Amino acid sequence: MNPLLSNNANRVNAAPQQARESFGTRFFRLFGGSRVTLDETAYEALEEALILADVGVTATTRVVERLRQRSRSEQISDRATLVAALREEIVTLLTPVAQPLPDPLPGSTTVILLVGVNGVGKTTLAARLAREFQRRKFTVMLAACDTFRAAAIEQLGVWSDRLDIPMVAQTRGADAAAVAHDAVLSAKAKGINVLLIDSAGRAHVNTDLMQQLQKMVRVMAKVDATAPNETLLVLDAANGQNAIAQCEAFTAEIAVTGLCLTKVDGTARAGIVISLAERFGLPISYLGVGEGIDDLVRFDPLNFAVRLVPDAPT
Repeated sequence: MNPLLSNNANRVNAAPQQARESFGTRFFRLFGGSRVTLDETAYEALEEALILADVGVTATTRVVERLRQRSRSEQISDRATLVAALREEIVTLLTPVAQPLPDPLPGSTTVILLVGVNGVGKTTLAARLAREFQRRKFTVMLAACDTFRAAAIEQLGVWSDRLDIPMVAQTRGADAAAVAHDAVLSAKAKGINVLLIDSAGRAHVNTDLMQQLQKMVRVMAKVDATAPNETLLVLDAANGQNAIAQCEAFTAEIAVTGLCLTKVDGTARAGIVISLAERFGLPISYLGVGEGIDDLVRFDPLNFAVRLVPDAPT
């Protein structure tokens, strides 16, 4: 590893949360004028800014090395050209993982299981996805399989009422696998296009959580061998590098098919999307960019790159 990158990563880990800034703010502090000089000092400063945005050491090395290579063959002497080049490298890295959820097949029920630790926004994401599928004229059902957290069932029930869609639920403390089993049976019997299953989280990844999820998957497969069709790991972008550890833990225990990231509107740590893409290569379908029911966007690498590397200071 480049010693500079190692030192930068250490400084990031030591930085207080309140001192974090968006990458755009740091970028325009480094390249304040319209003309730029990409010497070694500039590359080192750019590396540090990317790491501070949680892009990660490996992805940062890849992006900056590509800029070095391009600068040898292209004229990158003004800020606008540098912005465009940096965006292009980010888009190149992210394009392979930008994969929207496929439409449900006619005559079948697509079962989508949402997993993740406590507090990342799984329940709200379930409601947002339900709204998204409704807009696309698909029928939707919710399953309240978070029988662990207080008020989780009630919270999902509120969304069920607001969106006017059915929900399968039992009481708090019920067997989550039994709820999932009943939900798959009900969705298939009613010809529902999409079943969204909200699962329990914990304050930390632990054995109990993983065993519960594995049991849910086994039980659903007894009803439909293809269920769940999608297992989406929900990650909070504001957690930065902790999201990497969570992804490692979940992918080691269950067959995660894709990622959804919440709270990406806080761009100080939005670079974690790049780090996750480079490290795991899992499809990223949606980003949560606000607090409202409609604050869900399909993951678009170019739009993301423009938000991360803006044309003007943020």
